[in-house]
Amino acid sequence: MPRRGWGGVAQSDESDLPHSHFALTYGLVTYGTVGLVAITDIKEYAHLTDADVEALGRELDAIRRDVEDSRGERDARYIRNTIRLQRGLEIGGRAVLFGSRKRPLWVLGAGMLGVAKIIENMELGHNVMHGQWDWMNDPEVHSSSWEWDNADPSAHWKQTHNYLHHKYTNILGMDDDVGYGLLRVTRDQRWKPFNYGNLAYNAILALLFEYGIAIQLLELGKVAAGRDDRELTKRNAKEVGAKIAKQAVKDYVIYPALTGKAWKTTLTANLTAGVIRNLWTNAVIFCGHFPDGAEKFTKADVDKETKAEWYLRQMLGSANISGGPVMDFMTGNLSYQIEHHIYPDLPSNRYAEIAVKVRALCEKYDLPYTTGPLPVQYLKSWRTIAKLSLPNKYLKDTSDDAPETASERKFGGNAVPTVDPLTGRRRGLHSAIKASRKRRGLRALLSR
Repeated sequence: MPRRGWGGVAQSDESDLPHSHFALTYGLVTYGTVGLVAITDIKEYAHLTDADVEALGRELDAIRRDVEDSRGERDARYIRNTIRLQRGLEIGGRAVLFGSRKRPLWVLGAGMLGVAKIIENMELGHNVMHGQWDWMNDPEVHSSSWEWDNADPSAHWKQTHNYLHHKYTNILGMDDDVGYGLLRVTRDQRWKPFNYGNLAYNAILALLFEYGIAIQLLELGKVAAGRDDRELTKRNAKEVGAKIAKQAVKDYVIYPALTGKAWKTTLTANLTAGVIRNLWTNAVIFCGHFPDGAEKFTKADVDKETKAEWYLRQMLGSANISGGPVMDFMTGNLSYQIEHHIYPDLPSNRYAEIAVKVRALCEKYDLPYTTGPLPVQYLKSWRTIAKLSLPNKYLKDTSDDAPETASERKFGGNAVPTVDPLTGRRRGLHSAIKASRKRRGLRALLSR
């Protein structure tokens, strides 16, 4: 049964986990001994000493305490207003679809419903299920009672996302979100001819994203290999099937039928709204962990990982999206993916103010703070997916120093912090990365 752990991440007993998370193979992607590629020593990679990491952890703990001590009416008002907005958009959209045989009303209704589904999944469902509003003791917004408007059962999401993804963020072979068991997104995943279809698979996954999430816990790769617990698989499949059927009947039978003669256009509008939500959530989630600078890790030290090291891994393995208040809201404040991964159970409306402090800590310890506009971050993710559809022999960058994959070995044993003699400022990972880019640029210039 999940319980609270570091940073508010739900914890489970090892016996609760899908078996494949402790093996080298899961889903349709294989992790093999293709050479050590991902980060194996996070402190060395980050150019931090043991004392530095623990000091960083204490400062991040202090930020948590400040927010927890100041939670109150303005936060409660925010979540209640969000619920009212979401429900208003959904009711309004469904009402407009009574006239959906007129093209403008079809477009308006589908758009309103698509936005309503995005808000429900991103700012409400995802964040409520993290326990961000449990402190209010309000059953309506409590993590134990929220069932979201999505094909994935809430109980399954809490296991695959709240626990596995947030505890083991970007750890190869333990975090299913690294490629969703389908895509090759790092060179640590052994290339197979199947990977030629990377781009096609991701296009299909984006269109059907809620269903891809829904079947995550089923571990279809293990099922196909006959290595699953059949009773557990049957139980999970039954729960997924029941939730998918419930969602389908609601959106594609009952609501279209209620609009009478407009049932066909209402049906297509509802389908379109679902696709809008799927494409948007896919883009936001991929921007959080697949752009350049979102690092991958190995299982080498996870069993001995301290709370402060866990914080550091979340900071290095996540990427933000820049864009302003509207972007923040429509992403469920996952535009602050770094802050969300450090504090998954703190109210999402606080991430903007938390980000100022986290960014200041990154400057203090000379750590990178990965962020960028959504189109740029998403294109980088697609570029990586396209590039890694090919075998490593066709890729020009070294395994330790590629845009999508890096390790402490890129620094040649010189991953130690220094002090700038002129400014007195720390020189750490961020400075080392900038220096590495300059050297690569110079080499490219000289080789012309």
